[in-house]
Amino acid sequence: MLDEVERWLAERSWSAADRPLDQLLDRKRAAGTTVSVVLPALDEEATVGEIVEIIRRDLIEAPPVPLVDELVVVDSGSTDRTAEVAAKAGARVVHRDSVLPRIPALPGKGEVLWRSLLATTGDVVCFVDADLRDFDSAFVSGIVGPLLTDPQVQFVKAMYDRPLGDAPGQGGRVTELVARPLLNLHWPQLAGFVQPLGGEYAVRRSLLERLPFPVGYGVELGLLVDALHTVGLDALAQVDVGVRLHRHQDGQALGRMAAAIYRTAQLRLSRGHLVRPELTQFERGPDGFVPRTYAVDTEERPPMAEIEEYAGRRVA
Repeated sequence: MLDEVERWLAERSWSAADRPLDQLLDRKRAAGTTVSVVLPALDEEATVGEIVEIIRRDLIEAPPVPLVDELVVVDSGSTDRTAEVAAKAGARVVHRDSVLPRIPALPGKGEVLWRSLLATTGDVVCFVDADLRDFDSAFVSGIVGPLLTDPQVQFVKAMYDRPLGDAPGQGGRVTELVARPLLNLHWPQLAGFVQPLGGEYAVRRSLLERLPFPVGYGVELGLLVDALHTVGLDALAQVDVGVRLHRHQDGQALGRMAAAIYRTAQLRLSRGHLVRPELTQFERGPDGFVPRTYAVDTEERPPMAEIEEYAGRRVA
């Protein structure tokens, strides 16, 4: 590990308990900083309501002043009751297609996160996946904390244990097999991030609006790499929030995720042409293995600061 990364680990890795809520509220009130929490959601009726309820209870209604000013669920086309459950729990629900309708929406998580910048107003934007179980509000307060207490910090990732079934620490298979090797080999300054692909992170809007967003699963790696190049390692940090429990994807879904992440890394390494932006996987059928070919995400959205509607909102 680079000496620079060892120093960074000592200076920019914290626990959620390091910053009590009352301290965060004092700093937030003094600075006038506003915080938006965004939950990207697709068919998450089983978990999204509890997450919204806990954030509202612990970070909006219970404190003397709210830590969270805006709680938004961006529905990316759910066919279940996700939107209804989220709204009933107290979130403002926005449909992906209603944000920036001039630009037809593409499928993918990154697309939802990119559009959420136009659907929110907070100085700090905190992303939280909507499939978490046994959710704790420290996932939000923990990663927002450094942004409220240290003006040098601009991007904070959550770190946590990720059990797979009964096996501790075995979650995050794409992280260990794809993302971590890529980062260590090509961006060794980022080798200290425990969960580089985690979906829980908080970022200053002033940075997010300057970054391109891969539309699919490559968004977490893309934002992390681009943030490093934009603001430098010392502006990045991570906070330990405990244990993350969520729905695990099957092996083939993980393969598609891995391909998108590799493509995102490849683009940043070369900015060159992809020879074949497709992934072929195999499923056993009645007569043997059947090939299934999937397109790998090749689109990226430009920095939101370049979008006319976003720029117009700032002028207004």
